[in-house]
Order: sequence, then structure tokens, then C-alpha cells
Amino acid sequence: MPTFTTYDGTGLAYHLHGEGEPLVCLPGGAMRASAYLGDLGGLAAGRRLILLDLRGTGDSAIPADESTYRVDHQVADVEALRVHLGLERMDLLAHSAGGNLAQLYAAAHPERLRRTVLVTPTAWAVDLPVTAEDRLEGARLRAGGEPYDTAIAAYERILTDTARGEEDWALAAPLFYGNWDAAAREHWAANPRQQNAKAAEAYAGTGAFDPPATRAALRRVTGEVLVLAAELDGNPRPALAARLAGLFPRGTVDVQPRAGHFPWLDDAAWFAARVERFLAVGA
Repeated sequence: MPTFTTYDGTGLAYHLHGEGEPLVCLPGGAMRASAYLGDLGGLAAGRRLILLDLRGTGDSAIPADESTYRVDHQVADVEALRVHLGLERMDLLAHSAGGNLAQLYAAAHPERLRRTVLVTPTAWAVDLPVTAEDRLEGARLRAGGEPYDTAIAAYERILTDTARGEEDWALAAPLFYGNWDAAAREHWAANPRQQNAKAAEAYAGTGAFDPPATRAALRRVTGEVLVLAAELDGNPRPALAARLAGLFPRGTVDVQPRAGHFPWLDDAAWFAARVERFLAVGA
């Protein structure tokens, strides 16, 4: 397990999968250890995946100053990794909440990115929040059978602040996957031990974002950007993903059919082929 020291002396770890051109990968969660990304549906067959454990997660150290869990402070960690790897420009993939870190990194270092893939990303950094209506729109695509009707009812309680704690989150879990199979259940069950809850609370804290400045800076990103949404995901819906793609001069959006928030688990072959094609030749 390779490590490096970032700007404030914190030791960060990353994990390597596969061979080929490097692809730096930022996990979501927020603040979930990168292990949940696996080999990204077999993407490691043609790429050397570099999965960063964000500070305080996975095999990375807890920082001396825990206020640095806030996402804008972590931009310097990504830059320190690039320097450590000796990459003049890099390909970058980010999932879910990690999409905000990628957006802030792109705004700060537009010249360092070749191609960027944002997988089912949130976009708080550019003031494109996902609403409860968005989330329920995606959820209700599953209506008409179990376990989905029960999951939708639980999700409605969560989104209206009437939830019964962890019980309702467990009931709602099938909505986040295209296939609620054994692999999805195992993936969901791993989340509590992989996520740093304290760090997750700080990740998008007050002062983390300056959306007008970030939007303006993203216009300087010359590399191509693929925003990959999922047909059955409410976070984000494809329309919102398209709005995010439109903030980049060379942004494009695609939608993986019958997939949820972790699309590489739902159709690994489709996911890996689409991402590899983009990284190889562009949109």
C-alpha cells in the first residue's frame, strides 16, 4: 500500500489496481474509504486505478487539524498526489460526493486535467443541489413491487424528517442500486465501517464552497469532462447531470440504463466500456 505526505504533514494512502495508463479515483460517501470502489466494474483491466483514501478514511491518517476534513482543504491533497505520482496532467474519476472535490480541483488546477469522469456526482460546489423531489422522482421509477414499494415509503419518511432512524435507511437501501442482489447488499452493509462519520459531517461545512467563483473557474478547464448519470438514480437525475456538464467548455453527459447510484455494480461491462472509451478517445 503506497503512501505519501500531503501539504500539512498528514500521511495519505492510495491503492493500486490494474495496469495501463493511470486513472486517479476520488471516493464519495462523503468520506468513505476507497475500498467500496473495488475495481470499478473491471475498469482496472485496461487502466491503472489509483484509489485515494481521503484523510481520515481507510488507510490514511487522521489529520492533526480535523477542520481540514472540509472539502476545499482537500484540494491540496489531490494536488499533492499528482505531484507524488509525477504526472504533468492526469485523468481523474470521482464518484458521488467526491464529485465536489473534483470540481474544486478542476477550478483550482484546470491545466492539470486531461479527461475527467464524474460518476453520479453531487454538485454542491456549483450550487446545483439535488432536491427531495429529484430523489423521489428516481425512487418512484421502481414503484409497483417489493422491496421497492416499502423502500419508497421509507425514503419518503427520510426526506420529510419523519424517519425511524437506521431502520428506514436499511429499508430504503434497494433504491440506491439497480439490482438489489447479494453483491449490492454486501456493498451497502460495508458502508458504516468504511465511512468516517465525523469527517462526513465536516466535508461540506460552512465556507467550503463559493459557487460563482467555481463556476467561473470551470470555464477554464480545457480537458474533456464526462458526467455519467444513472437512469434509476435520484442523486442526480439525468437533467441535473446535464446542467453540470454544461458548466464545462467540453462537458458531455451520458446515462447508464437501469443503473443506480453505484453503476459499476449494476452493469460492469457497460460501465467499464463507456468510461474506457471516453478516456481513450473522448466523448
